[in-house]
Amino acid sequence: MTQMRDLMPLLMKQRNGYHWTKDDRQHIRKHLRNLARISPYIILFVAPGGLFLLPVMAWWLDRRRIKRNADAQRARNEAANRK
Repeated sequence: MTQMRDLMPLLMKQRNGYHWTKDDRQHIRKHLRNLARISPYIILFVAPGGLFLLPVMAWWLDRRRIKRNADAQRARNEAANRK
């Protein structure tokens, strides 16, 4: 979030009568990509009742971790059986 401090002055530059340079446009794109990467998590807290969805999200992430660990264990067992 500290990297987002530079975004507001860049956005206000156009409004204040200045034009964006190529470098400014690249920085804006970079900032917007960073925001898009974290937006699913922000929506969770901004949405009405979002805090109630937090346990569901924790369960979902944990479920994916358990599945990934099970897949890795299965792959190790198959590799051991081939030897």
